[in-house]
Amino acid sequence: MKVVLFCGGFGMRLREYSEAIPKPMVKIGYRPILWHVMKYYAHFGHTDFILCLGWQANVIKEYFLTYDECLSNDFVLSAGGDSIKLLNKDINDWNITFVDTGMQANIGQRLKAVQPYLEGEETFLANYTDGLSDLPLPRMIDFHQQAGATATFLSVRPTHSFHTVTANAAGQVSKIQAIHEMDEWMNAGYFVLDQRIFDYLQEGDELVDQPFQRLVREGALSTLNYEGFFACMDTYKEMEILQNMHARGQTLWEVWNQSQIPTEHPGGCPGGHEQPAADFTRNLPR
Repeated sequence: MKVVLFCGGFGMRLREYSEAIPKPMVKIGYRPILWHVMKYYAHFGHTDFILCLGWQANVIKEYFLTYDECLSNDFVLSAGGDSIKLLNKDINDWNITFVDTGMQANIGQRLKAVQPYLEGEETFLANYTDGLSDLPLPRMIDFHQQAGATATFLSVRPTHSFHTVTANAAGQVSKIQAIHEMDEWMNAGYFVLDQRIFDYLQEGDELVDQPFQRLVREGALSTLNYEGFFACMDTYKEMEILQNMHARGQTLWEVWNQSQIPTEHPGGCPGGHEQPAADFTRNLPR
């Protein structure tokens, strides 16, 4: 299946750090988060990518045009550096289509702009490119097909440190509860979409705001609830946490470095993972 990746936003909550580069190019370890997302899909055999570009599109293009396999692969150097033999490679089997979808376009408009490149794809994948997970992707694809839905998205538990408050008109609080303790789920930005999605997408629509609402009314939208690892790099703090996790070797999202696909355990984390950071503000194994 082809994979549509939305890479054109301004990433306003990270602009103080990433003023010179788009958010998908902010690094975790040796590679930008965009690479980690692409590597995830490639691990499951989906290596045909469509990048929806916008702000700082040139940075993403230049990164791949000058890609250095040596940064994240083992190699043998000889002849005083004149000869380099790579022992393994990252992207030699990747096919990447770069599409400028506009500076100000929303997600729905970016998806509509790449429709011609999805011709013949009955079902395709899509992602916001700022979230990492160890989700066994075939499970989600199978779930989508069995549901017969036009669109399926991944839902995870929010673990923000915020609390919801219930109070009367006089301000007397009757209930205060941490969001992560509530029976609530949030959209994680991992999508499986059928070609029919374009029948619900009108000019100017934001993907979730209008098309998904139309699908809800027709019973054609489904979601897979996942209790495993998910982390989003939406703020500077979340970026630091992911970078620190990488430095400590706690790269739970690197399914390509794991001996087997993780399985979910009731009330716990996939594959027996331990919770890495108490101050993580998204969905980490609990």
